[in-house]
Amino acid sequence: MRRGKTRCFCGSQPLLFLFLIGILHMAGINGAKGQQPEIRVEPPNWWVGMRDSNLQLMLCGEELAHYSPEVHYEGLAVESWHPGASPNYLFIDLSLSPQVRPGKVLLSLRRSGHPGIKLEYELKKRDKEADAYKGFDATDVIYLITPDRFANGNPDNDVIPGMKEQGVDRTDDYARHGGDIRGMIDHLDYIAGMGFTAIWPGPLLTNDMPRTSYHGYAITDFYEVDPRFGTLEEYSELSREARSRGVKLIMDQVVNHCGLTHWWMADLPFPDWIHYQREYLEGKPFTVTNHRRTVNQDPYASRADRELMNRGWFVPSMPDLNQDNPFLATYLIQNSIWWVETLQLGGIRQDTYPYPDKEFMALWARAIMEEYPNFSIVGEEWSYNPLLVGYWQHGAHNRDAYQSYLRSTMDFPLQQTLINALRKAEKWDSGLNMLYEGLANDFNYPRPADLLFFGDNHDMDRLFTQLGESVSLMEMALAFILTTPRIPQIYYGTELLMQNSEKPGDHGLIRTDFPGGWAGDTKNGFTGKGLNEAEAQMQEYLRRILIFRKQSPAILEGNLVHFAPEDRVYLLARSHGGQTVVVILNKNQDPVSLPLDRFEELGLDGVTLRNVITDDTISWTERLTLKGPGAFIFTTM
Repeated sequence: MRRGKTRCFCGSQPLLFLFLIGILHMAGINGAKGQQPEIRVEPPNWWVGMRDSNLQLMLCGEELAHYSPEVHYEGLAVESWHPGASPNYLFIDLSLSPQVRPGKVLLSLRRSGHPGIKLEYELKKRDKEADAYKGFDATDVIYLITPDRFANGNPDNDVIPGMKEQGVDRTDDYARHGGDIRGMIDHLDYIAGMGFTAIWPGPLLTNDMPRTSYHGYAITDFYEVDPRFGTLEEYSELSREARSRGVKLIMDQVVNHCGLTHWWMADLPFPDWIHYQREYLEGKPFTVTNHRRTVNQDPYASRADRELMNRGWFVPSMPDLNQDNPFLATYLIQNSIWWVETLQLGGIRQDTYPYPDKEFMALWARAIMEEYPNFSIVGEEWSYNPLLVGYWQHGAHNRDAYQSYLRSTMDFPLQQTLINALRKAEKWDSGLNMLYEGLANDFNYPRPADLLFFGDNHDMDRLFTQLGESVSLMEMALAFILTTPRIPQIYYGTELLMQNSEKPGDHGLIRTDFPGGWAGDTKNGFTGKGLNEAEAQMQEYLRRILIFRKQSPAILEGNLVHFAPEDRVYLLARSHGGQTVVVILNKNQDPVSLPLDRFEELGLDGVTLRNVITDDTISWTERLTLKGPGAFIFTTM
């Protein structure tokens, strides 16, 4: 796509667009009486009573840069306005006083010798106070969903005329399969019944790309729900219905890049809106990032490496956004806040966190956290080095004094350690000893319990595949993930032993359809129909731990003590509020008699404990028999 005649491309669905922004009753720009020009206003609405009293509107429409704005509304003032380098953009800075009331604002645009334009813009009343937006924390368990592959609740939206990718094909791992928002709404009872307290769907905004648009990470409209997933009303319904079941909604957001067919790529507002913009417009090959994320921390990093990391495109189909442009920076911050307020979110997951300018990322996170002090954001830093991951957590004592304002980061180091510990043979420096040593790295983090911990996600092999399709290792992995001081995340279908062993590393297969999400599926994970014994048992195993976890003060708040592994056995315990929970990971194939005197400091001698999975009871005296490999979770009665 190349820049041609200057115009504002406002998408291929003007009726849906006009419904979304809810504006416009005006005279035509070209002077034709009654003609209604196409003008995009973003954010499409705002709220009174926000802690930040400033609002910047981006208007896109033919020749709008030549207009000047006026507003006559008590408590609302135009502070300044800025034409874009493209003649079709106008940025307007508004200030909202504490006295401004909700209502419809009439914004006038004037240009000498041309008819005026009148825009209707809505200032809404907030649904709840900022302090009431509570984010996710270590009391939650997050269910990660790839929406296109979870459940098709509305087959009527599978194909949307005019969009660049048409049709669904469930035999093609990289085509759209038809999962949608309605499918998630329809199965909230299943999610809540399993014991999950938060859902993290992949991005649901429009990805009007010619192929592989199902994953959602190449956004082409930051204010529009992809119609193949549903509508803004359904997205709001998902949030509302989830909250009514005690389940928070986490939104997957992307500020690093957009999709190549984003509507503004036809007419970019400024010459520095994206990185390597001149090369793009001249049709030259794109410049890829070097993925050297350590430049954010490395005191010896070259300027060339820093710039290529920050400015390079992630992939050819995803232009890299330039957050050094102050108008784009404000746009992205306001967009995130708009979605928090519109959907009453319970958190944000920010994709590719270390790739944008890190100073901007601090401004972005700070703006959100200052508006919503009890909110949560988790950033993706795919590094196996705990020093790099810890750098991004707010409160870290970084050598360069950088503060991220980011509450949570994704614990890739412990994820890798968990897999290696379970797969590798037991030696003094491998096997379960790796897990013991891995937890010791918690001294590096300001708040270890705020890290997001997982066995797999949408970008890596399924947990069952990583563990060689061993059920006993799966039990150990899930038990550890759900009882360690972390915010646990489980990928959809893990409870059914979903795997991608036929094609390790294949993203399309990793994102396999959830059985039962489509009419005619012979297997149904929601109802249990057609599940084999191992799948049904793993589903129940996970459900029992999740339900127990929700009511366990020791797991939700307790201190952790663990004992160095011996004889292929690793024991951890957490205690709080009079409850002690003991977790034992056992890699012995034959029955083993575990001496208990070593764990005397737990104060459990003679105490009766209940097995969380089987409900059997044991007496903590002298020795404990472990009949086979797997995880054992015991709780005081």
